[in-house]
Amino acid sequence: MNIILLGPPGAGKGTQAQRLQAEKGMVQLSTGDMLRAAVASGSELGKKAKDIMEKGELVPDSLMVGLIQDRIAQPDAAKGFILDGFPRTEAQAKALDEMLDKAGKKLDRVVEMEVDEKALTERIVGRFTCAKCGTGYHDKFKRPKVDGVCDVCGNREFTRRKDDNAETMKTRMAAYRAQTEPLLPYYKARGVLRKVDGMAAMDEVYRQISGVLLEA
Repeated sequence: MNIILLGPPGAGKGTQAQRLQAEKGMVQLSTGDMLRAAVASGSELGKKAKDIMEKGELVPDSLMVGLIQDRIAQPDAAKGFILDGFPRTEAQAKALDEMLDKAGKKLDRVVEMEVDEKALTERIVGRFTCAKCGTGYHDKFKRPKVDGVCDVCGNREFTRRKDDNAETMKTRMAAYRAQTEPLLPYYKARGVLRKVDGMAAMDEVYRQISGVLLEA
């Protein structure tokens, strides 16, 4: 089963991909992780990527697709893969389809995690974590039982990500709408697009995604 998870930053794609990997044996493909691994391995693609990144340039689509091709050929990807964060544009989607076709593989499903932009922003902006053990909290939805004290380790110091703010979320959402939303009609025309409620509880989102996979 080969799938793509689509949705704006903060929609929970990474969380769902990790659970699918753990419970269904699929491999989560993060383009960032693949780039770092390729550079560390010293492979031909890795050397090319390293040269490009050291110059501060963007890694071309052809190289990213090549990295994905190498990764899905490995034995642990036999049960399928989950792409999260790629493709971002229609050109990347077409290049990915061409590569999979040549490799004798296909995309079974593209799952869009639908979100309410205002509610998602509230969800992201309110996040904070324990500085010691990393337990996550939220200003509105999950406050510590004792204000200012971590439920798990008793620590009194908390941190917030600098980019978890309304202005950054506005920029991210605008970029998502401009770049990635055009992928939706592309995959709809191919008959593989399905939608789930990305604002539901994590277990419910996973249940919906699992149901989509059973259809394939």
